[in-house]
Amino acid sequence: MREQVVLTGMVIKSAPAGEYDRRLVILTCERGKITAFARGARRPGSTLMASSAPFVFGTFSLYEGRDAYSLVSVEVQNYFREITENMEAACYGSYFLEFADYYGRENLEAVETLKLLYQSLRALLKSAIPNRLVRAVFELKLMEINGEYMEKPLGRLEDSTIYTWEYVLASPVEKLYTFTVTEKVLEEFTKCVAENKRRFVDKTFHSLDILDVLVYK
Repeated sequence: MREQVVLTGMVIKSAPAGEYDRRLVILTCERGKITAFARGARRPGSTLMASSAPFVFGTFSLYEGRDAYSLVSVEVQNYFREITENMEAACYGSYFLEFADYYGRENLEAVETLKLLYQSLRALLKSAIPNRLVRAVFELKLMEINGEYMEKPLGRLEDSTIYTWEYVLASPVEKLYTFTVTEKVLEEFTKCVAENKRRFVDKTFHSLDILDVLVYK
């Protein structure tokens, strides 16, 4: 009989599969990005229904198959329901999941990315930190984790902008969302992060298109 594996992770994609199942992409600490099927998760009353949604973070018990895993149960630590109940936060959060999916790889542990996702989603719920700043910090740190970043931003910039850039690169994930900046520094910083992204990331994010329409219109 196959043994169950227990992985810590977050659901970053969830889609219908067949009549009653869901196909999940889970970013895990131990095995990176995996695909799992939640059998019967769309049936009314299924114990897997709530835990098969995007943003769910917890401990996943699974059986490993040849091409995918089968989800048995989830010990949920955070549903992040507050994210899904706020349209702007949900747009940002969906973009974060899609960007994490872009860098996710099978059998490549994703401890730092998962910590970054978790802390960034929590930061979206803090009114003291502008979501634009949360987004820029998330983007830069995720690119840094994956080795795709410039040591210093380009151009004539405020000293505080350069310091913000260096702080994000040097700080552990737990210390990222402990500051705010002036509007001018935020504008410069977001532009610098966008330039870094143009240099290194060759992908169009559909969730970002929605975010730009709803939030940045």
